Amino acid sequence: MPRRTLLVISLMLVLAATLPLTARAAAAPRVGLQKSRPAACWPSIPSSKEPSGLSPLAAGAAPRYTLTYCNDFTGTSLPSGWDKFSGVPKGDPSGYFEPSHVIVRNGIVQLQTYRDPSRHHAWATGGICHCGAPHTYGAFFVRSKAVGAGPDDVELLWPVAHVWPPEIDFNESAAFPLRTTWTVHFAPGDQTVWHTAMVNLWQWHTWGVYWTPKSLTFTVDGFVWGRVTSSHAIPKGPMTLDIQSQTYCGIAPACPTAPASFEVDWVEEFTR
Repeated sequence: MPRRTLLVISLMLVLAATLPLTARAAAAPRVGLQKSRPAACWPSIPSSKEPSGLSPLAAGAAPRYTLTYCNDFTGTSLPSGWDKFSGVPKGDPSGYFEPSHVIVRNGIVQLQTYRDPSRHHAWATGGICHCGAPHTYGAFFVRSKAVGAGPDDVELLWPVAHVWPPEIDFNESAAFPLRTTWTVHFAPGDQTVWHTAMVNLWQWHTWGVYWTPKSLTFTVDGFVWGRVTSSHAIPKGPMTLDIQSQTYCGIAPACPTAPASFEVDWVEEFTR
């Protein structure tokens, strides 16, 4: 699966209004996947019962869009259509996606990072993709928070063709729990446009991206915090929603010193 050899040092605190172009190293192709079992979707659970304190968005929350998917992860396994990552990400020999590090319980998906005894106590993480539901354009929302610090937590859209770029990261911690970055990877050689903002990732937030043929709009808790309108930077082919944690020990700062977890309360997908 995705995983890029991320140059975390390129994620400076950029709060300017302009959207700078920079370069980051090439992404890795998807590694092995482990299939999941079905689970129910309950988009109308009252917010008082939500782990994050906020229920999924209403069907009309995205004007001119139609709600096509909502999952609240109320079961004990990943719902149908979701897969777990498995294996070493290309370009990141220090990383390892372990399917057993994906836990579904109490209405939350946990992507756990810890030293795995089955791997000689090396760091291992979890990652998932909604591989059964590719889209070309749409709106995607994930409600999540980080528990602990160290791994690079990412919510992204990844090309179905597995030809990289493009890639749309709409929330990436790069191991820093008090800031996040959105990034669009495009064109051969990995040209990028990106923006970083100060956000407390230890708190629950709803991250979103609107993807149209003419623009990408990034949101957090309903507020727009980035927009791309350059036609050459906007992906044109089908992509899937992916969520993952990854370590870069010995490569970049994203190396834990203690166990951590990336938690997801719910996800929603809209089409036009």
